[in-house]
Amino acid sequence: MEYRRLGRSGLKLSALSYGSWVTFGTILDDAGARDCLALAYDRGVNFFDSAEVYLNGEAERMLGRAIKALRWPRDTFCVSSKVLYGTGGEGGRPTARGLSRKHLVEACDQALQRFGLDYLDLYLCHRPDPDMSIAEIAWTMHSLVQQGKILYWGTSEWPAEDIAALIAFAAAHRLVPPQVEQPQYNLFHRHRVETEYRALTQAHGIGLTTWSPLASGVLAGRYDTGISPGTRMTTEGFTWLQDFVFAGRQDAMIAASRRLQPIADALGISRAQLAIAWCLLNPAVTTVVLGASSRAQLAHNLDALTVVPRLDEAARRAIAAAVPADGRAEAG
Repeated sequence: MEYRRLGRSGLKLSALSYGSWVTFGTILDDAGARDCLALAYDRGVNFFDSAEVYLNGEAERMLGRAIKALRWPRDTFCVSSKVLYGTGGEGGRPTARGLSRKHLVEACDQALQRFGLDYLDLYLCHRPDPDMSIAEIAWTMHSLVQQGKILYWGTSEWPAEDIAALIAFAAAHRLVPPQVEQPQYNLFHRHRVETEYRALTQAHGIGLTTWSPLASGVLAGRYDTGISPGTRMTTEGFTWLQDFVFAGRQDAMIAASRRLQPIADALGISRAQLAIAWCLLNPAVTTVVLGASSRAQLAHNLDALTVVPRLDEAARRAIAAAVPADGRAEAG
């Protein structure tokens, strides 16, 4: 396993990590999740991602139960939680969600209870909130660090200007600044990481823990012949993923993904491994969060790390021709 610094912090995360979104509690039960987590850990993965909203908190409970059963030493792994949406309890009352000081503090305590841990390694604001206060968020996160409840904090899918505002406020008031952003990053979604966040990563040292390297399976060829039962997009409660992933570009995205097959074949790898390895080429990326739904799939995707040195200039040009920036290729 390769380990990369989280931006300019001293923390080193595995270049490939494992997340609990969609799969935990839906496709994977406790035993399946534990088997996948054990494999990831044995392969050197040291970062495991979750959020309060994932299956209304159950994903974090599953991760916590697995950690306890596997008896991992606390100094050998990192976990993250994300805060904003709540867990759906209390009828969605306004104080049980959002980015107020009240919810940030209480959600942190609740996540610790679900994980069965004394502190969170990373604590992220899951999305920007129209009613949020930059000052309130920065002061609260600083306080949680000072209390030892979290070690690092940051954001997920925030506009660069709002992240810059957090950094500036923290600097002006000598607070612990945000050090991580978690954006989507794959061959179809590149602008935010490669352009919008460039100053954040280069000038401010923000680390990126990117998600959806396979565009929910599109880049693995899972939908080459249509959306079949048993895939993520047909999982109960997640059918909205079809509109989210394709956004009216289904034919063009599938055609672009198919154009990657000859490139993968020439390298003797799968399209999934090619797409994951491509994400790792970006030096701004600290870790790529995988979301495998079986032990075999996870093992296969973890092997993408060995592919990175084989993506020479010719392979990179071929990939760029197959899937132009932000996937603006036409179908056919």
